[in-house]
Amino acid sequence: MNPAPIVIVDYGMGNLRSVQKAFEKNGARAVVTSDPRVVERAEKIVLPGVGAFTHAMRELKARKLVAPLRKKILSGTPYLGLCLGLQLLFEKSEEGSRVAGLGIIPGRVKRFRTGLKVPHMGWNTVAMKKRCPLFKGAGKNDHFYFVHSFYAAPEDRSWVAGTTDYGQKFCSAVWKGNVFATQFHPEKSQAAGLRLIKNFVKL
Repeated sequence: MNPAPIVIVDYGMGNLRSVQKAFEKNGARAVVTSDPRVVERAEKIVLPGVGAFTHAMRELKARKLVAPLRKKILSGTPYLGLCLGLQLLFEKSEEGSRVAGLGIIPGRVKRFRTGLKVPHMGWNTVAMKKRCPLFKGAGKNDHFYFVHSFYAAPEDRSWVAGTTDYGQKFCSAVWKGNVFATQFHPEKSQAAGLRLIKNFVKL
């Protein structure tokens, strides 16, 4: 069977069509699927998401997507996680401590404990911590769109590609090898976000 193009994983959560359109604007063919067989043939994988960690993992398991996702990520297939798609890479979350995540990145997802309004919603900047290919061409004043009440806390800080300040500094982007993920929504972040998607397409 021929390899699938960029695969956007559908597990019933996330603004899938807007993510797909963002890739199409960059000339890429991206298919939306919940079929594990298509995921297994993907050249690149995108895991978007909006909602709760526990519900998301249950939906992935119900669709038999957990094992194919882990296998593809660990075998070196380029992966892009968006918002919840970043958090699901971790071992567990305070949002649902009894449900394990994908376990790709050691660490957990924590709830914001700040005097600022939660969820963190709106535009914010990202401070680069290393030269991540996903952020090629990005400027320090670029703003990205966030909507979240939880943030990821990697045990190994070498995973942290970018941080954002919202009453506290938190990890807003991760990168190591083939794994890229952002807490913000590139597909909602206008030109700056489309540039990130273009960079992933060109990897």
